[in-house]
Amino acid sequence: MRILIAGILGGIAMFVWMSIAHLATPLATTGFSRIPDESQVMSSMQNSIGAKQGLYFFPWMDPHDPNAMKMQEEKLKTQPSGLLMYKPAGGGMAPGMLVAEFAKETVTALIAAFLLAQAMLAGYFARAGFVALIGLAAALTTNVSYAIWYGFPTSYTLAYGFTDFFGYVVAGLVIAAILRPKMT
Repeated sequence: MRILIAGILGGIAMFVWMSIAHLATPLATTGFSRIPDESQVMSSMQNSIGAKQGLYFFPWMDPHDPNAMKMQEEKLKTQPSGLLMYKPAGGGMAPGMLVAEFAKETVTALIAAFLLAQAMLAGYFARAGFVALIGLAAALTTNVSYAIWYGFPTSYTLAYGFTDFFGYVVAGLVIAAILRPKMT
């Protein structure tokens, strides 16, 4: 029961931090740039992609073509490359998105609380540091890979890595206060 309570309260703390990071700091927009001639690009995307939401990789490489890597290398010599997350018109930030984000942060805090309970660390800062290290591993796992493989800007990688890591620090401080070793 203590693990469940610690995980839920840690998830709440992480959600509060993430909200602050995205609403009250520049961390959420670090590394993003405005598209020049945005209206022309938007019109082209709407004409080409239409209502098909998705993550698009360009230039496209057919993974089933045995010559795909060679063709990709040739295309990259003369064409731009990248990822495009596309949502058609009519979307927006729905309340369900905030619920899903809170659920994700609570689940990760519950995992961290469960792992901490298995570690049996005595000191408060050792317990909080244990959760922070879980967060460091999580932050490095995706954010750095995106920089390596897709060319995400260094500023974006550092900002989002820090945001993720610090979310675990905050959750760890709460979780460590609740999951104290039992006195025998």
